[in-house]
Amino acid sequence: MNTMLPAPTGLIEPLTAVHRLTVLTLNVHKGFTLFNRRFILPELREAVRSTGADLVFLQEVHGSHQWHAKHHPAWPQQPQYEFLADSMWPQFAYGRNAVYPHGDHGNALLSKFPIGAWNNLDVSIHGNEQRGLLHCQLAVPGHEQVHAICVHLGLREDHRQRQVGLLLALLDSLPAGEPVIVAGDFNDWRLKANARLSDHLIEAFDKPARSFPARLPLLRLDRIYLRNARPIGAQVLSRYPWSHLSDHAPLVAQVSL
Repeated sequence: MNTMLPAPTGLIEPLTAVHRLTVLTLNVHKGFTLFNRRFILPELREAVRSTGADLVFLQEVHGSHQWHAKHHPAWPQQPQYEFLADSMWPQFAYGRNAVYPHGDHGNALLSKFPIGAWNNLDVSIHGNEQRGLLHCQLAVPGHEQVHAICVHLGLREDHRQRQVGLLLALLDSLPAGEPVIVAGDFNDWRLKANARLSDHLIEAFDKPARSFPARLPLLRLDRIYLRNARPIGAQVLSRYPWSHLSDHAPLVAQVSL
């Protein structure tokens, strides 16, 4: 469903052209630390707010979970993505990918800019892994449109390759000259997806960064890709408190439009 706050009082001033964005991507791990030992969504919210990011790409974020809501006193009354957005990101969209008896989870985008339209593309391959591409069209001052695509690909190589094909098809359908930011958890530790995507997109780190596990990043799972935009700088947030807030280290990039 499309979920946006009704009164976007904190939106970027529409008369000021924007040529630089801060982009953050993070696999939230449903608000728990590694191995689900502790619920840390409130601490995670403060850490995300501290980055001042204009756009936040989230994966594995809960829309609801009745069992956790009963057993964790700090569980928010609103969906996790809305709790994380708080008053800092006045607009957000949620793409529900997985549904089960207790609740659901998926991808979300938090934005300081109006979300004019969005679509959640189901890229699940036969099996028990529900995956999606959340595509949002943003009204960024000074630009016709900016496209943000939040990605979470499968664990199996053959699934990922088919999902990359669907992502490339989505990219081909977008206007050729408009900026595109693609970010999320690609689960691409063999870099085979990157080999295909690098022919069409610029990787913010030049070479995919190590982001998993958060406390000692070894695998290059998370990505920020750009089209009709360029990276100014990028960083893996792997130090405390980030190392204790998810199993993935977040990536943050400065992007020039």
